[in-house]
Amino acid sequence: MYEQLAGLTAQMTLAAQAGDWCSLAALEQQCARHQQAVQAGVPPLTGEARSRKIALMKQIMANDRAIRDVTEPWINKVLTQAAH
Repeated sequence: MYEQLAGLTAQMTLAAQAGDWCSLAALEQQCARHQQAVQAGVPPLTGEARSRKIALMKQIMANDRAIRDVTEPWINKVLTQAAH
């Protein structure tokens, strides 16, 4: 599940950087479905599997930051223009 989330968030990053908002929204929906599965419960991991999960979670968080770096200024610009 974490492998899939990492892949989806990497694709989301590319979509955001390209300004492909339709793809970003579709990928976001896919990501939400995978997140629900993770929240439903994942068995505890040990050893190498645990280390891989931690590495993937760090990758997912880095992807999230990269997406926000693109989307937050865009959202602020849209809101500013709407206020005028």
